[in-house]
Amino acid sequence: MSILTASNVGHSFGAFDLFSNISVSIPKDGKVGLVGPNGIGKTTLLLILAGLNKPTAGSVHRARGTRLGYLPQEATQAFAGQAHSVYEEMLALFADLRREEARLRQMEADMAAGNASDELMEKYGAALEQFELAGGYDYELRIQQVLDGLGFGQENWGLPLNHLSGGQKTRTLLARLLLEKPDLLILDEPTNHLDVAAVEWLEQTLKMWDGAILLVSHDRYFLDRVANTIWEMGRNTIESYRGNYSAYLGQRQERWEQRRQVFAAEKERLEKELDYIRRNIAGQRTQAAKGKLSRISRELDAIQRGGGLEAIQGKSWAEVSGELLPSRHTMSVAEAAQAIKSLQRPDGVHRTFQVRLKASRRSGNIVLRTKNLTVGYPGRPLFTAEDIELHRLECAALIGPNGSGKTTFLRTLLGQQPPLTGAIQLGASLEIGYFAQAHEQLNPANSVIDELTRHHPMFTSEARNYLGRYFFREDDVFKPVSALSGGERGRLALAILALQNANFLLLDEPTNHLDIPAQEMLQEVLEQFEGTILLVSHDRYLVDRLATQIWSLEDGRLAVFRGPYQEYLAGREQEREVAREAVAGQRGEERRAANQARAGELASKKRAERLAQLEEKISVLETTLDRLSQHLQKASEKEAFDKIQSLGIEYAETESQLEALIQEWENLAREQTLA
Repeated sequence: MSILTASNVGHSFGAFDLFSNISVSIPKDGKVGLVGPNGIGKTTLLLILAGLNKPTAGSVHRARGTRLGYLPQEATQAFAGQAHSVYEEMLALFADLRREEARLRQMEADMAAGNASDELMEKYGAALEQFELAGGYDYELRIQQVLDGLGFGQENWGLPLNHLSGGQKTRTLLARLLLEKPDLLILDEPTNHLDVAAVEWLEQTLKMWDGAILLVSHDRYFLDRVANTIWEMGRNTIESYRGNYSAYLGQRQERWEQRRQVFAAEKERLEKELDYIRRNIAGQRTQAAKGKLSRISRELDAIQRGGGLEAIQGKSWAEVSGELLPSRHTMSVAEAAQAIKSLQRPDGVHRTFQVRLKASRRSGNIVLRTKNLTVGYPGRPLFTAEDIELHRLECAALIGPNGSGKTTFLRTLLGQQPPLTGAIQLGASLEIGYFAQAHEQLNPANSVIDELTRHHPMFTSEARNYLGRYFFREDDVFKPVSALSGGERGRLALAILALQNANFLLLDEPTNHLDIPAQEMLQEVLEQFEGTILLVSHDRYLVDRLATQIWSLEDGRLAVFRGPYQEYLAGREQEREVAREAVAGQRGEERRAANQARAGELASKKRAERLAQLEEKISVLETTLDRLSQHLQKASEKEAFDKIQSLGIEYAETESQLEALIQEWENLAREQTLA
């Protein structure tokens, strides 16, 4: 059963149709990843499905009683005027539970005061059971786990909401949604503002999520780990693919290959019919030829009205023929021939800019070596590194948390700052190309075309044609660099990099601001690059596809793993498992020690109690012996032999009991002293 259904949804801005004819449904256990190029309308569609915007066409239906949660890309305006803390915001979600908790404490106080009536005990038992079922004993633990998982250390729990940065506000909203547990969770770029550890925690949480999820993300690895369905969005349709992102890539290729075959067969059919029409339009079969011309005119007109092949994706040609509208007019033979010629072959790839990276010459086999390296600033070292050796055609991925020194390391390799200790040796015949994360190599005062020609002089016409491959067209080439978006600056930096013909690429977050089609294109280019790459990236999918070495920066230490990313992850998980087992073993030892201590305390307490009992009994027996001794003295004085005999027997028995008790007391006293 579907938790949400959209039928023929469309959205327009004036005369511009952003998208149309979108029909989708989300099952109760669906985990859907929505992908598509930037500007296609993904965020707008999420707002419509979340009920925050109204579509200009179509309808959205949600199952009755559905609780829905929505996370926007940015939350800079959230919590305006709210001065309570992050932790108080989380606690507010459990206000009902906290009131019930207070009621239970009051009942307990009443019972402790002697008012434990049967009625009160019954009410207390029922309320306690309901409180436990509602999570009353673990809500504070859940808050701690979610805040810790999303990177909120306890030192930040008391931050006022109105003092949070935009990224912190987004993480706070995400934490609140995860604690609320809505039936349908709609997330727009949830990994923004999260470091790798937080992303990995979120992946695990969403994989185990007991409900439906719809998310937009440029993080392909995240989609691989979380989604069980991929929606690919176009202007006039959404195509659904079963499985995660990698499964989607394989299925998409198969679908497009089938469409190319269908397209080729259909175009061949149209050309054959047109050839028949040409040969018979003026002959004896002129009526049949005219009928065929009328029919193919209608078919070609329908394709043109629908915007080409994209408008009929997912439909067979027989289905399309059944939907044809009457043509405005029958085409001439020449018009039909031109229409058939202009049919565009489906290529299965969203249009994106094109990068070509070609090394000008072959480098030496050893590209980079370091020895006893420490990187940082005078008085502030950032990390020490294991000795590095990088060979030609390898790709090393440098990973680690923000602020750990990754970009500083690249600048050190470029000679922009010296290492604090150790040595760096670059290989022979190197041409280094550097892509900076902040694009600081770009002059913000220059126009796009001037910045390109500053790095690589060329004629204006040549520069404009070249920039067109990177989607800088017409007046775009005259825009100042300072006015470019992050994605536009990234495209310009890649355009400049491609002209350097470098054989050793230093890439600092090259997929930042790129949509998924552009990421796929860049990945393919880098896979085919005949040179060496040092990659700094949070894009785990790219790292997984390219890296032959993993350089992991953590806690002031750069560790070198010589192998691909999956092997690195497996090794890291094995280390964590060993650490978990060690912690579990230590905790087991601590529990055993505590149990032994408790057992020792209990034994000592029992010995003390027994010693007190023995001392009391010994005192009684000693008094008894004194009394018997006096009676024996009197009996002896009176020469009462019968009484002397009976008293002597009783005295001997009492003395034997006393000796036994004294012996037990001495043994216990010795044990107590040794304990």
